[in-house]
Amino acid sequence: MARSALLNIMVTAAFKAGRSLTKDFGEVENLQVSVKGPADFVTNADKAAEKIVHAELSKARPTYGFLMEESGEIKGTDGQHRWIIDPLDGTTNFLHGIPLFAVAIALQRGDEIVASVIYNPVSEELFVAEKGGGAWLDDKKRLRVANRKHLADAVITTGIKVTGTPIDAQQLKQLGVISPAAAGIRRTGSASTDLAWLAAGRVDGYWEARLQPWDVAPGWLLLREAGGTMTDYAGGAGSIWNGEVVAGNETIQGQLLKLIKGAK
Repeated sequence: MARSALLNIMVTAAFKAGRSLTKDFGEVENLQVSVKGPADFVTNADKAAEKIVHAELSKARPTYGFLMEESGEIKGTDGQHRWIIDPLDGTTNFLHGIPLFAVAIALQRGDEIVASVIYNPVSEELFVAEKGGGAWLDDKKRLRVANRKHLADAVITTGIKVTGTPIDAQQLKQLGVISPAAAGIRRTGSASTDLAWLAAGRVDGYWEARLQPWDVAPGWLLLREAGGTMTDYAGGAGSIWNGEVVAGNETIQGQLLKLIKGAK
């Protein structure tokens, strides 16, 4: 694929943050056996990666705003563009030395997401998308969602937490009806990875609640450009902002949504 100037800027920022995370990830294994543990170290790694992405994008487009996991919102002066950033999506994986995490960046223009990057610095897989330009893996493979039509043949990802809240209880009910209907359930620990893998056809569907815009926006565009469908739990288009995601190809997404609506 031929990247635009904006997408090149995003990829460069993701690569620089990824190098910082890879270096820090190499230290996590040593810290696992320490009395204090790696938690504080990982928090600092997350913040350092965000500073790198912010600095790189600010240098290239100084008038754009930001919405970031660690630093919150920073208003831009142009009023039209905003970067949405998760510098380390998969923090718990990172903390435990599991090499499944990503730098995720989306560009919002007005009310639309127009470009996105999801980069795993350990596997060195780069997922990118631009509005109308398709979704791509490593600039070489154009992505399409899998074409499976029956939930019984489908592998579904999710991100259920169990902390005792009513939302947790509701998601466990959803799991109770989706799990026996599907071929398998997976939990990667990284929402961006779930959506990138869904766009790539590695998994067939995904549902989760309590997500943040930086969890959803990069993968949302990848999925749309790969021919997939995403709604919230009510079947509406608000997933990025209300944190509810039901996604897949049109058929699998519809089957998932029906089960979720029925899991009362």
